[in-house]
Amino acid sequence: MASNYPLTGFHFSVRWNPDDEENVSFSEVTGLNVTAAVIEYREGSDPEYTTLKMPGLKKYNNVTLKRGSMPKDNGFYEWFNSIANNTVKRRDITIMLLNEEQEEVITWNLKSAFPVKYDGGSLNAAKGEVLIESIELAYESFEVKRH
Repeated sequence: MASNYPLTGFHFSVRWNPDDEENVSFSEVTGLNVTAAVIEYREGSDPEYTTLKMPGLKKYNNVTLKRGSMPKDNGFYEWFNSIANNTVKRRDITIMLLNEEQEEVITWNLKSAFPVKYDGGSLNAAKGEVLIESIELAYESFEVKRH
């Protein structure tokens, strides 16, 4: 039976490294969006002085994954540091929104992702906050599947 309530965005899982059996817990995922360019065209013999509009190429914005920094886990930085002379290990990333029963509700499959930015977090002696590190990913496309 389908619910009549909007989905919540706080219960999710990310598969970011297919080489590991364990998934890493993330506190935030941002940037899951795509836009299509608009192509404007006017035929020379058209009596109207307006342009036709057609959809153009899609542009996928970068996605940022954030997590609490863990001792002896340098996975973000190692992946980012693997960029050398236009070579990097690309990965397919799966982001899953889950329901109360741990079942997938929406899945975003990012194709051929690679890191473009690593942030080690902010250090502040006056605050007792968790150190949050992040990695920004570029990718070629994504597919959305609603279950």
